[in-house]
Amino acid sequence: MQLDYVILGALALGRYSGYDLRRWMEGAGRYIGYGVQLPQIYRRLGVLVERGLVEFEIDPREGRPDAKVYTLTDAGRETLLEWARSPFEPSPRPMDPDFKLRFFFAGQLDREIAIEIVRTELEYRLKHDNLSAAAPLPGDYHPQLPNLDPEWARQVHVMAHEHGYASTAAYIAWLQLTLARLESGRSH
Repeated sequence: MQLDYVILGALALGRYSGYDLRRWMEGAGRYIGYGVQLPQIYRRLGVLVERGLVEFEIDPREGRPDAKVYTLTDAGRETLLEWARSPFEPSPRPMDPDFKLRFFFAGQLDREIAIEIVRTELEYRLKHDNLSAAAPLPGDYHPQLPNLDPEWARQVHVMAHEHGYASTAAYIAWLQLTLARLESGRSH
């Protein structure tokens, strides 16, 4: 489950309570595109404890309920590294949340992992998405609603297509810039 890697990846950065993890996801981690509710976080933390991937200590809080503060175990670190080093398979959908998740949490562990993830995503996008501007749109509509103007529908579809193409082109440009930045920081 992807939430497990969000939690393990966040715990690689420090010790968190379930509440702190949720606050982190709403703050610094909000751009990974993976929002969940607090009960989901607590359920997954319980599963991760049962699996021996995380452990907790009770942190007494004055005037408030005590908090469980979670950390990675050796098995949790190994699971996170194993996932980070596993082959990344791009999604047919550009800007997929799984790419962000993998780049963010696997890429933080090692520059070479980050480079490989970005390079794989970029190569896929250049091969599969670079021709999307030339993709044909339906040429002949047969409206099933009496007031639906087929020419207007076609214009709306062209505008939506242009938005998708422009977004994908910007995404490809970002991948190219990011790869160049990652590769320029390599120690040779």
